[in-house]
Amino acid sequence: MSREDLSDTLRILVATDCHLGYMEKDEIRRHDSFKAFQEICSIAEDKQVDFLLLGGDLFHENKPSRTTLVKAIEILRRHCLNDKPVHFQVVSDQTVNFQNAFGHVNYEDPHFNVGLPVFSIHGNHDDPAGVDNLSAIDILSACNLVNYFGKMNLGGSGVGQISLYPILMRKGSTTVALYGLGNIRDERLNRMFQTPHAVQWMRPEVQEGCDVSDWFNILVLHQNRVKSNPKNAISEHFLPRFLDFIVWGHEHECLIDPQEVSGMGFHITQPGSSVATSLIDGESKPKHVLLLEIKGNQYRPTKIPLTSVRPFEYTEIVLKDEDDIDPNDQNSILEHLDKVVRDLIEKASKKAVNRSDIQLPLVRIKVICFRLPCFLHTAASSSNSHIIKPLLSNKSRGMDTHP
Repeated sequence: MSREDLSDTLRILVATDCHLGYMEKDEIRRHDSFKAFQEICSIAEDKQVDFLLLGGDLFHENKPSRTTLVKAIEILRRHCLNDKPVHFQVVSDQTVNFQNAFGHVNYEDPHFNVGLPVFSIHGNHDDPAGVDNLSAIDILSACNLVNYFGKMNLGGSGVGQISLYPILMRKGSTTVALYGLGNIRDERLNRMFQTPHAVQWMRPEVQEGCDVSDWFNILVLHQNRVKSNPKNAISEHFLPRFLDFIVWGHEHECLIDPQEVSGMGFHITQPGSSVATSLIDGESKPKHVLLLEIKGNQYRPTKIPLTSVRPFEYTEIVLKDEDDIDPNDQNSILEHLDKVVRDLIEKASKKAVNRSDIQLPLVRIKVICFRLPCFLHTAASSSNSHIIKPLLSNKSRGMDTHP
């Protein structure tokens, strides 16, 4: 970009569901979430973005351990506190946007040099609780490392009422209204959206030289998106049509490419998690973050792969469809599944970007037996793929072991 384009373009790095502290007591996987978050912050620095936007579930536990909190603070301090200039302004009422004791965006604090602002909502894993309704993200906010927004006070009678006030940002001629909606129990929020006036969207006031239609409107939320029970999820069609772009957290499958919602006029990106917390097919897809560049009412998305994520291979095997298996010979089945595991390990190793630092891969095989489905998943390397054998036995056709 030319210098003129840069001065009018707001550049945002978008990520969701970092789940810091996931499996922190596991000897092999305890560092995975922190490695991925470290890489996300490094990408934000390297790409010289204006700020990092997080879509909830920064922490895996509602009450993260001291180890997890310290590591999170160390990563944020290392990447966010520096003397680099911040090139955008927050022009809305900050006491409304940031409901903490200080009431302003962190980079305007004269006692801190914040070169990489971080904006985050909470998810269902790190939602506020207790008498004072505090979240682990409130701790990071009090440390002046994160700008915590989208925290709602469910006032009113019955189902309750919320008002969403945007953070209004200006960079050159580009104006962005950033709405945040931290996680609310899906059934309750579903009813709120279907109750007149329960959810109120506050639009920017008309200013000199800036009409309401000039704002690029972004919403960050953290809710169920696809569920068999429609009352336990939020439909895209509940959202207002004036929105331009949605960042959807909570769903872990990486669907990073923005998709237009028919009849609504806005696009949705679902970055997914940066660490696999469920060994399902959706989590085996490559992990990405999104570089979002906004100029005026136009945006340009660029997906960036995460290379520090532990390899994860998933496959399904239908035993009756395998020609080289004798259904009456257990050894024949074991040998076939052992070969499948070896092949998946080899496949994972070939994908490694850094050949000198190949991580122990996650492998899950869904085995459809001749009558009943059974499941097998394990962490394996090329040197110990034989561990599949003791996991298979005549005792049960249903198998589920922890890696």
